[in-house]
Amino acid sequence: MHDIGKIAIDSNLLNKPDKLTDSEYEVIKRHPEVGYHILKSADAYSSLSDYVLSHHEHWDGKGYPRGLKGHEIPLVSRIISIADAYEAMIAERPYRKSISKEDAFAELVRCAGTQFDPDIIKLMIEDFVI
Repeated sequence: MHDIGKIAIDSNLLNKPDKLTDSEYEVIKRHPEVGYHILKSADAYSSLSDYVLSHHEHWDGKGYPRGLKGHEIPLVSRIISIADAYEAMIAERPYRKSISKEDAFAELVRCAGTQFDPDIIKLMIEDFVI
């Protein structure tokens, strides 16, 4: 559900095998806002809208769309961000091959404190075997 806003993006752009241009990336970056508006308009899902809006925010404030930082980002969005990144790394994509689960986990750990909430990553290290 976090990527529901991608429904408004041309599938050719979503599946483009080459690097995105700056203008194409700007189109992709609008999907959290589109998803927010879709979910906000449906009573049954409106409570999820802010989580979707914030799932590309980064712990260090360098994410989008609002540049939220640290605990300004809803907890659910911080968890979605980590799960989404992990899934994206281990899945085959038109523009790159998948990486191993171990390498994906190492990348999450490397980005703890910048892209990802370091406390959630720490919990993953302590509690999960991937």
